[in-house]
Amino acid sequence: MTEPIATKQDPSRFSAVLTPHRSLGPKGFTVLMTLVGAVSFGTGLMFYVLGAWPVMGFLGLDVALIYVAFQLNFRALKVYETVDLTPEELTVTRVPPSGEPSSWSFNPYWVRLSIQPRVGRSTELAIDSHGKRLVFGSFLTDGEREEFAQALEAALSEARSPSAA
Repeated sequence: MTEPIATKQDPSRFSAVLTPHRSLGPKGFTVLMTLVGAVSFGTGLMFYVLGAWPVMGFLGLDVALIYVAFQLNFRALKVYETVDLTPEELTVTRVPPSGEPSSWSFNPYWVRLSIQPRVGRSTELAIDSHGKRLVFGSFLTDGEREEFAQALEAALSEARSPSAA
């Protein structure tokens, strides 16, 4: 998660970019795939020498499937959300892996921020306004959601204050 940023031009503005955690970078992925490939090749070579040559193909398929699974995971990690708050408007923009953004705008005076506990699952961070509800930050951990909710709630309070107008 990226920290909220107050712009220098307008101190009453709150802006944050929420991104999923990525524990394995490109260099780590290369090292991991090299190790998996080397172990699979060594094991396959042993089976080939013993006369069980079809096993080598299955081990190669395993490496290919692991590679595809990681690529799909990396694609899913391209999702991000931006939260921009001015005294006039709160805007949440979600950009999926396809790159086509969706935006929702709210009046900060009518917005209520909530964190809902869910049985057996992680919490849910949502914005409620005029009977509509937007759940966002679903890829954040519970702690990150709570931390972000506190920062956004403080910024909303500041935006609602008469001095912000």
